[in-house]
Amino acid sequence: MDVHQILRQVKGNEISIEEAERKLKDLPYEDLGYAKLDHHRKLRSGFSEVIFCQSKTKEHLLHIYENYYRKRENVLGTRASKEQYDLLAKDMPEIQYDPVSRILKLEFQKAEQKGAIAVCSAGTADIPVAEEAAQCAEYFGSRVLRFYDIGVAGIHRVLSKREEIRSANCVIAVAGMEGALGSVLAGLVDKPVIAVPTSVGYGASFGGISALLTMINSCANGIAVVNIDNGYGASYLATQINRLAEGIYE
Repeated sequence: MDVHQILRQVKGNEISIEEAERKLKDLPYEDLGYAKLDHHRKLRSGFSEVIFCQSKTKEHLLHIYENYYRKRENVLGTRASKEQYDLLAKDMPEIQYDPVSRILKLEFQKAEQKGAIAVCSAGTADIPVAEEAAQCAEYFGSRVLRFYDIGVAGIHRVLSKREEIRSANCVIAVAGMEGALGSVLAGLVDKPVIAVPTSVGYGASFGGISALLTMINSCANGIAVVNIDNGYGASYLATQINRLAEGIYE
């Protein structure tokens, strides 16, 4: 069943608007052969499809972005390189790239930023992952409060910001090394904490596994843990929490 048939049924009072909406949520994707673009994902889940740019060929990434560009649809890409940005910017001058977070986005209509998510990093070296979380959350329509370099090596730093952090609807804690920041924050706030282990650290941190295990085994309550360096995943979950707290349903 295509969109025109659904619309004709609504016009002819054969189905209700609610039934039409349900059918639209299950419409097929756009098949490019090498990629299946899910243009209706936002209708189903409240979030549009996000492109993982890393490891994609130049041709595939270019054609995917061109598809959204022609439709004037917003599209967000993660783990993008400067080389990929340079390729796309030749034909799409509106495209934006941030080399710190490695976010590559086309944003024709900016979402109104509501509520508050606190994004905290233990160290400066964790900022790339923290910025991925922060910028994705802003793209999804959340207001972000940034608190960087407040790790437990100088506990007074996080303590000095605790009231501001408590004002957010949820907290993202980004940390490498031993990953203790998530536990500390969960012991200080009455909001959900999403812990993001990073691959920052010396050899015995095992590329983030040490921080991951610390966060999973935290004795503090109210912590959810995402994968190593997954700022995007943290932003998605945090935005869902923020929308619930603000009474926003899309």
